Amino acid sequence: MAPSLNGFDHIHVHVTDRAASEQWYGRVLGLSRVPELAAWASGGGPLTLSDASGKVHLALFQSSAQASRSTIALGVSASEFLAWRKHLEAELARPIQVEDHQLAWSLYFSDPDGNPYEITTYEHAAVKNILAEGA
Repeated sequence: MAPSLNGFDHIHVHVTDRAASEQWYGRVLGLSRVPELAAWASGGGPLTLSDASGKVHLALFQSSAQASRSTIALGVSASEFLAWRKHLEAELARPIQVEDHQLAWSLYFSDPDGNPYEITTYEHAAVKNILAEGA
């Protein structure tokens, strides 16, 4: 039997312009540089970004453009899901399609380097009711 895991520590994300990406992730996802890990960013190491709670960590690596093989999905509540839709539409200046997966709802978008993201909630009934009311 494998030992237990505490959760994901961080996810590696490859970007072509780390400084521009740091600004994009700050503006769109609310992530900011982790000062305690900033020394790693020199010499090709990762620039670690985190949300305010310290639960979500992305490690930005500067590299040439490459095809993304994985979607990074972030979980939220029903009310947060609808707030994220509104926020993403404002920040990305385009409509964000709501996808009904019957058991969950998802929003899909990509960063400027094509790294795919998903905001998802399993509070399906709550979102369905809110959307039926015209939100």
